[in-house]
Formats: sequence, C-alpha cells, structure tokens
Amino acid sequence: MTSNGVDDTEMKVKGNISSSELPPASSRSLFGYTVLALGLALFIRFFVAAPYIVEGPSMEPTFFGWDYLIIDKVVYNMKSPARGEVIVFTLPQDASRSLIKRVIGLPGEKVTISGSQITIINANHPDGFTLEEPYVEAKNATSGEKLERTLGSNEYFVMGDNRQVSSDSRIWGNLPEKNISGRVGLRLFPFGEISVVPGKFNYAD
Repeated sequence: MTSNGVDDTEMKVKGNISSSELPPASSRSLFGYTVLALGLALFIRFFVAAPYIVEGPSMEPTFFGWDYLIIDKVVYNMKSPARGEVIVFTLPQDASRSLIKRVIGLPGEKVTISGSQITIINANHPDGFTLEEPYVEAKNATSGEKLERTLGSNEYFVMGDNRQVSSDSRIWGNLPEKNISGRVGLRLFPFGEISVVPGKFNYAD
C-alpha cells in the first residue's frame, strides 16, 4: 500500500512480466512473422534468383572456377533466351546436374559447325551467317569438327566458351527450353569482376 492509499502490488507484478508470460497473441504474431520471412526467402530462392558457383574450365575465359553468380529465374517468363546470353540449366540426361553455357542456336534454326566456324541458318538468313565469337580464345577453339543440327520449336543449341573441354550440345544434343533454369544475372565474385548480366554478347546478325 502506498502513502496515498493505492495498492502497489499489481503495479509491481505488471512490471516484472517475463518473456515466457507474453500474451499468446504476441507469440503467435512472432511465429507468423518468422514463417512469413522464411516463406519469402524460399520463394526468392526457388522462383526469383538463385546462387551458382562455376565449376571447371568449360566457360573460360568468360567465367572461371569459383566465380560466384546469381541466376535470374524470372527473365525468361517475360522473354525467350537470346543468342549470346549465358544460361544455367539442368542436363536433359541427368536433372541432378546443372551446367552453364552460352546460347548459340535458337528454336527452328539449323546450326552447322565446320572446324571452328559456326554457321546459323534461319528464316531471316536462308543462306546462313557466320558467328563472330571474340569470347573464344584461339587456344580454346576446336579444329576439324563437323556437325549439323536442326533445332525443334522449343530447343536451343548451347556451347561452352572453352570448346576444347566443354560438354555441350555438340555431345549430348539439343537443350529443351523446359530445362533452362535462368540467365546469369550477376557476378558477385571475384570482387574485381562484379558485373550485371556478365558474359552476354550481342551478335551482329
């Protein structure tokens, strides 16, 4: 009892409520925010963007082993993959494996390889045009190679920039569009190579 006749017992009790005695509504609110944050993180991870670490030399000199990339998983909901873009996809023969390659041939086109020269035949170029590929170093090019491949309506022809060691459409065939995970949107490591849509090349076709 205080000097003015007010019982201070209830005031002291209220001032010493522990976190374990929080009202149930507060606990539910905290749990709800946690679930929401986790759900948002998972949504971004599986539907918006995903990390990818380059393994091996198949994309040198554009990308090297341990380059840390962010894959844009949304862009191809609004547009189709373009020639020259670098993509990540699951291998048609083994969905557990993700590879990184460059888009060379588009749906409906014919891709012809003779030595190190690639010719694309399509509706706009019935006689074909030769790809200029400054991203392929001479030491990484192939010679004596002969191949001709026609792409279906939802198929792409992809190749690594290091043609000597890359396992790509030349070996395992055309890439179905449904296997494409997304486009390389960011390079975050090495820090000196941070860039947006790295590796993309615009051909003069």
